[in-house]
Amino acid sequence: MSAGVVPDDLTFSDFRRQCLSTENWHSKYNKNGMEVWVENPSVSSQGTNTYQKVHKIKCRMVVSDVSAATMYDVLHDGQYRKKWDPTMLESSDIARVSANADVGYFSWLCPKPLKNRDVVTLRSWKVTDEEYMIVNHSVKHPKFPPRKDLVRAVSILTGYLIKPTGPNSCLFTYLSQADPKGSLPKWVVNKASQVLAPKVLKCVYKAGQTYPAWKQQNSPDQKPWLHPEQCTLPMMDPSQLSIQRVDSLENVDESSSRDAQENEDSS
Repeated sequence: MSAGVVPDDLTFSDFRRQCLSTENWHSKYNKNGMEVWVENPSVSSQGTNTYQKVHKIKCRMVVSDVSAATMYDVLHDGQYRKKWDPTMLESSDIARVSANADVGYFSWLCPKPLKNRDVVTLRSWKVTDEEYMIVNHSVKHPKFPPRKDLVRAVSILTGYLIKPTGPNSCLFTYLSQADPKGSLPKWVVNKASQVLAPKVLKCVYKAGQTYPAWKQQNSPDQKPWLHPEQCTLPMMDPSQLSIQRVDSLENVDESSSRDAQENEDSS
């Protein structure tokens, strides 16, 4: 992330570069118009210790029957997400910090015995004639501290690059480096992300196919991500926010919930 909490042109330029780069990326999956890469190296040194870190994952999908504009709308439309995302627990837009940036809260279901997760992110977007981009990273918000019933995850960098390839087709790229925290070993996180990313993108793709019909019945002209004057969120001074660092959050021990689940299953 470049200077400041709010992404700037340099942030978007660097994000685009990573999305299009092939150097230091290794293909892990390539099937039916979907490819997944992970970035090397995945091991970092800190002083005399060597530790496994969460790697970056990149997933690219060829979309042959949904426009880039529609896929972009799907990613922004919080009301529609309630219809297509079965893992979503709670989602709310908190405030806007500029015409193309806002702060939001999101929580989601995790498979038992893991605790459910949540995240507070600053999201920014950019639209040009050639592409659509959305990037986000975790921030600390004074009114949304970590909750005891959830594990606060961290998005180091997550985003989407959508490039039109025709009037009703596009190339859809998802790139993420995120730490779910908790007691999950990093190798488990890294392995799981390779499996989950294609499933998530397929879900977004199906949502894109049905979005135009849904939107036609649900405030079709209301798209504040394209028309800032429609936004009713309160303005917030970005100086009230700070970047959420991974190492500033404690690793929640989930073994107690695992033990409780095992006792419940055996009773």
